[in-house]
Amino acid sequence: MADPGQHITCQDVVELVTDYLEVALPPDDAALLEQHLNFCEGCVFYVDQMRTTVQTVGRAGGPDVPDDTRQRLLAVFRDWNRS
Repeated sequence: MADPGQHITCQDVVELVTDYLEVALPPDDAALLEQHLNFCEGCVFYVDQMRTTVQTVGRAGGPDVPDDTRQRLLAVFRDWNRS
C-alpha cells in the first residue's frame, strides 16, 4: 500500500484499524496511518474508541451470559440484520 507520497483516507483508517491495533500492519502502512492521525482528530477519536472497545470486550466474560439469553440476543440481531 505504501508508495512515496502516498496518503490514506479516513475510509482507509476504518478498514485498517483492526490490523493497526493488533500491530499486524506492515510498518509502512502503519506509518501512513499514524501520519493521517497527526492531522485528523476524527480518526484519532475513532481509533481511541476502537481501542477502548477492544480492551473492554477483552475483559468481558462470555460465560457470564446465560445460554437462553445468548440465544435470544442472537435471534434479535439476526432479525435486525434482515430488516
